[in-house]
Amino acid sequence: MSQTGNKSSSDGETKPQTLFVNKCIRGSKFRSPKAENRKESNDLKTTAFRPSDETPKPNMMKSPGEARARFSSKAARKGPESLHGAAYVWSLCTLHGVPALPPQPTCSSSDSSVLYNESNRQWILLTTNHKLHVQICFFLCSLLLALLPSLPDLEELDISWNDFIGRTLHLLMQQMHLVSKLKILRLGRCRLTADDVRALGEALKALPELELNLSWNSKVGGNLPLILRTFREGSKIQMPELVDYALTSEDGAFVGQLLLRLQNLEVLDLSINRNIGGSLNSIAQGLKSTLTLKVLKLHSCGLSQKSVKLLDAAFRYLCELRTLDLSCNKEMSGGFEDSPGLAVLEHLEGLDLHQCSLMADDTMWLTRCIPFLSSFQELDLSANRKMGSSSENLLSRLQFLPALKSLLINNCALESETFTALAEASVHLPALEIVNLSWNKCVGSTLKLLLETLKLSTSLQVLRLSSCSLATEDVALLASVIQTGHLARLRKLDLSYNDSICDAEWTIFCQNLWLLKELTKLDISLQPSAFQERGQWFRHLLCAVTKLPEITEIGMKRWILPASQEEELEGFDQDHKSSIHFDHGGFQEADFSRLN
Repeated sequence: MSQTGNKSSSDGETKPQTLFVNKCIRGSKFRSPKAENRKESNDLKTTAFRPSDETPKPNMMKSPGEARARFSSKAARKGPESLHGAAYVWSLCTLHGVPALPPQPTCSSSDSSVLYNESNRQWILLTTNHKLHVQICFFLCSLLLALLPSLPDLEELDISWNDFIGRTLHLLMQQMHLVSKLKILRLGRCRLTADDVRALGEALKALPELELNLSWNSKVGGNLPLILRTFREGSKIQMPELVDYALTSEDGAFVGQLLLRLQNLEVLDLSINRNIGGSLNSIAQGLKSTLTLKVLKLHSCGLSQKSVKLLDAAFRYLCELRTLDLSCNKEMSGGFEDSPGLAVLEHLEGLDLHQCSLMADDTMWLTRCIPFLSSFQELDLSANRKMGSSSENLLSRLQFLPALKSLLINNCALESETFTALAEASVHLPALEIVNLSWNKCVGSTLKLLLETLKLSTSLQVLRLSSCSLATEDVALLASVIQTGHLARLRKLDLSYNDSICDAEWTIFCQNLWLLKELTKLDISLQPSAFQERGQWFRHLLCAVTKLPEITEIGMKRWILPASQEEELEGFDQDHKSSIHFDHGGFQEADFSRLN
């Protein structure tokens, strides 16, 4: 739960009751086990788990304003449906002051153990026992139900990524009257069943204006009307999230009818519902009534050439649209010809068409539209290899987008002429923050074409040149640009999979690296088939690292560490205390602390 502190009245006295502004229970997102172990290895204690007599009790809270609870159970699995062999991690409860369950001696059970993290007051269960897992699931559900009476002002409830919600949601829905002020409910990836969906639909009759997110629950498919039928015409709902519901064609038709009732809708995300392409006619008709829509995402929805025509007709009504995502719909290829609708979206700021198999006709369509999109800030055309040879005119037109901040054109099979056109246009893009040219081999030996852009782009924060066949002179050029004080705001630099760079140029590059004071990530990994011994440049890299206050990760996969440099690394580790991670991809690995 996030809350504000007590507010003072006009006479300066503190109000006796805490005002909850944005209270929520969130499912936490976990780092990888390696990251957890590095951070918490000194804080974990092992104990036996006793839910029967040591359950945290709500009366331990001194006041609602002091209560903080977080429930999460994101499992790291070998397969999506696997329970055995999983490591279940959650925070049982964080209450005021003392942890609910005191640390115990090491558990001797061979199939389960419970770890306690003192710094975060979190309990972590590691188990391969299915029955134990089920017991814990019901325990957590009971704990959540016990907390609800203490949260009458709850406005946001996020219990996503909790397997224990599936099959038990009806118990929670029976108590929803206790949180009548609830505005947002998130149940993403909770393994909801058809019975859960029915229970939710009944409960929503009393909360028709609730913002709902059930993304990544495949059992919702075919049952969508049971949930959303309560939405009234003129509803104030602004953002129903319907990602990866396994929606059927019938569900898609229902969504089209539903849109007619949601005139205040601002965000519609139907991504990863591959069967709704056949009902896009109904959805497109519904979109014509959503005049306030700002974000439309149809990523990986099985759209076809016919779908493009239907959407094109709807675009004329979406005057407020800011973001459009049609990515990963390969069947749309060739369907954009004679589709002028995009040009009327004068407020459009972001367009994502990556992996759409764009062809010459599609590229020509986009070229005609660009001059009308003066508000454009983000363009993603990556992974469209068929457009490479026909995109010269398109890339030259980018000069008409002075507000462009992000350009992703990686893996597009660009040719020398198209890259030249891009380089010439980029000089007119002073706002660029992100540029991704990775996997375009034509960049090698021609990076000098971007020299003026690199000097003028004072806003550039991310530059990715992975697998671009960079030559020695390219790295020398990059080093000189850094040396002259340009690229000062660069935060992420990816030079990986460029194996032809000699040791001398790596040395020059590393000698100037310390000038990138805002750099957080650097990747100079080699290709999977390439292994090389590190040269003298590695010593200069270590020296630069000590002068980079923001650096957290350096990718160096498949660089072999000689014994002499291993000693340097050990000395570096002893002399500095911070958190820089040198990523060797499992080949060799060392973690260093950062200078405070």
